[in-house]
Amino acid sequence: MKKKILIGLLGLSLIGGSCTADATRYFMQGDAKGVKTPYGDNLKAGNYVKTADAKIYYEVYGKGEPILILHGGGVGSPYEMGKLIDELQKNHKVILMSTRGHGRSEIGHSPLTYEQKANDALTVLNTISQEPVQIIGFSDGAYTAYKLAAMYPARVERIVAIGAGTLKAGYFPDSTKIEDLAQIDSEFVEYEKTIMPEPERWQEFFDSYMKFWHNMSVGKEIFGAINCPVLLIVGDEDDHAPIITVLEAHQMLKNSRLCVVPKAWHSAFLDNYKVTSDAIFQFVNSPLKDLQPSKKVDYNSK
Repeated sequence: MKKKILIGLLGLSLIGGSCTADATRYFMQGDAKGVKTPYGDNLKAGNYVKTADAKIYYEVYGKGEPILILHGGGVGSPYEMGKLIDELQKNHKVILMSTRGHGRSEIGHSPLTYEQKANDALTVLNTISQEPVQIIGFSDGAYTAYKLAAMYPARVERIVAIGAGTLKAGYFPDSTKIEDLAQIDSEFVEYEKTIMPEPERWQEFFDSYMKFWHNMSVGKEIFGAINCPVLLIVGDEDDHAPIITVLEAHQMLKNSRLCVVPKAWHSAFLDNYKVTSDAIFQFVNSPLKDLQPSKKVDYNSK
């Protein structure tokens, strides 16, 4: 498996000791780029909630209208979106959760599905607020946001989806090994084992996770069921969610607008933070009534 495809599928991650920002860094990154709070591993702000078959870890920051942050999958962590979180919590209540099998959350024993992921997120939300929430989701987290909005439309006010378009089964490989990750970033692997509640089950989780993604297809059935406003963001060099797949999602969604980030890969919010953050903050701070859908223009339409 090519390293870039592996990282594109799995997302990014935090390296570092619990509540020790000086040691944190992203997966395959050299520094924390100014983010001082170890989001996703800040025990001072940490809590757990029990879902159907797993304890899910979450943190809450700030005050105001709630925003739920859903990180990327595989090696993802809330810390990857730390710069956004730093800014968002100035005017919003920001809710972070580590999805099952990630960071301090348990894996559980039921099969991985997006219904499960959506219900995990809803359980976290129900412990904090009954208000409709905004969601910012990256990759795997964006697909969870889509499912949550489709299943529980009254709970989702709007979505920012980064790197998540239509998907055909078989696009991603069906397996990877923890040893592969260790060859890329051994410090990450060792760190994760120190915070995971079930490190002995990590390979088991990856086996299930990769098969889940290998067999996943996403299309009209889910995009057509979403009624809330959606901001789609994609890097112009994204090989995990290529631009064409995000354009397809844009055409299927009832109320969407599109931001293509120049010179950016799957992690557009890291590769070109200025363009990405400007689009996000304009969207999350706009009155809901102003979030009208972009005009859907057919190919070569007159």
